[in-house]
Amino acid sequence: QPRNGGSSAAAVVDSITGGRGSRAPHHRSWHSEEHTSHRAPRLRAAVLGANDGLLSTSSLLLGVVAASASREVLFATGVAALVSGAGSMAMGEYSSVSSQRDAEAADLAMEAEALAAHPRAELRELTENLKVNGVPDHLAVEVAEALTAHDALAAHAQLELGIQPDDLADPLEAAVASAISFALGAMVPILVVMTLAGDARAPGLVVSALVGLGALGAFGARLGGANMLR
Repeated sequence: QPRNGGSSAAAVVDSITGGRGSRAPHHRSWHSEEHTSHRAPRLRAAVLGANDGLLSTSSLLLGVVAASASREVLFATGVAALVSGAGSMAMGEYSSVSSQRDAEAADLAMEAEALAAHPRAELRELTENLKVNGVPDHLAVEVAEALTAHDALAAHAQLELGIQPDDLADPLEAAVASAISFALGAMVPILVVMTLAGDARAPGLVVSALVGLGALGAFGARLGGANMLR
């Protein structure tokens, strides 16, 4: 089967390195649709933190409201729940994402060692991966050689490990996002008990929690590109 002057191989290389490969961060893709899957990790942390802040603080304040506590006690309880919960979320998220980053870095280091020790075997492996991903046999070798020349580690990391070497998870970013989202979620029930009085506080907490959960679900769906009414 004749080669098309290298243009087909160049198109495949460009689709990998430009779309998911070595970063071309500020260049828009040639097609018009906007993908949202890159937001998933940050979106998960933000929505989880806000949900946790809303529900845990609402539940705690509901119990204190049932005990007929004063407005000052309710406020102190809410603030304590916000501070302790935000700190807990931040530390937990930092630890979790740090473990993920360490695992990704270890895989990248192992792949870099393999590329240095066995470059020809790694080239054959990359060629087979390209074939598995639908690149025709007559182009796979050419594309593998071009990707190796461009950035061998990035090509292997993407096709073998599903890792973006220049976009590893950031523990600090995840921790800050979780803490802020928890605090925002916790502020809703605090404002409810500070605004309402007497017997209206308990139903107000329940209603605000349900409305808040629905709003967070719709917000997450909107950012994720899904149907907001599902």
